Amino acid sequence: MFGAILTAMVTPFDVDLRVDDAASVALMQHLIAHGSDGLVIAGTTGEASTLTDDEKLHLFALAKREVADRGSVIANTGSNDTAHSVHLTERAAEIGCDAVLAVTPYYNKPPREGIVAHFAAIAAVGIPVVIYNIPGRSVLNLDPTVLSELAGIPNVVAVKQANEDLDELRTICAAGELTVYAGNDDLLLAVTELGGAGVISVTSHLAGEEMGEIVAAGAAGDLDRARQIDAGLQDLYAALFVTSNPILIKAALEMLGLIPSDRMRLPLVPASPVQRHILQSVLEQRGALARG
Repeated sequence: MFGAILTAMVTPFDVDLRVDDAASVALMQHLIAHGSDGLVIAGTTGEASTLTDDEKLHLFALAKREVADRGSVIANTGSNDTAHSVHLTERAAEIGCDAVLAVTPYYNKPPREGIVAHFAAIAAVGIPVVIYNIPGRSVLNLDPTVLSELAGIPNVVAVKQANEDLDELRTICAAGELTVYAGNDDLLLAVTELGGAGVISVTSHLAGEEMGEIVAAGAAGDLDRARQIDAGLQDLYAALFVTSNPILIKAALEMLGLIPSDRMRLPLVPASPVQRHILQSVLEQRGALARG
């Protein structure tokens, strides 16, 4: 629908902690040239919680301009304020984004009726909506019955499933009502085996081609090959999540020279020396630093 490998792109910051346009453009170009079929802009990995609306909209427009017809642009417009999400979705649609990503309303803990009404309001804008089910951050889990109900809303087309319950994943994929993307990198193999679309990924900043090969091998029926590639990525998956995302992916991109700095806005902080050492060891073992 939007491609198999969708990279949840980091947001580079300059020395004054402003969005670094030049670094953002360079990274967008690199990702599209190295296995990403599309980009998710200003998501969790893009530090959405500390970006202003104007910064988000600027990044959406920048990505649409740079990626053009070479990849999809999915704008994160989700929040726990329905009216705010609708406003951002309207603006993303005006910019020409291909879809929006909308997370389960967090903190409010709405009942099922409120969840359905929230996504229906966003979808009424008229742009395709990818639901982001991430109970680890939003508290609420959208179980298969809720997702089935949401799938009946026009323009709700896909789900980013960041829930490691494989039984629920199996049920969602089998239903065939929504296009399914892995929301955790280590779920890509399972999603591939179950016939899902691919992944909205952090690791694809560094291993987009390899992750694309997993999906291609699965589509060709060569699951042994898909499992072999996935096994070779396990150390990288683990190293990038030693602490809260996107701390370590920013550190890795800085080590590789793909962004000028791993600066972050508080309350997030750069990786500690110990965390950087663990990450550097994995990158060296993979030969990534030599290539960088």
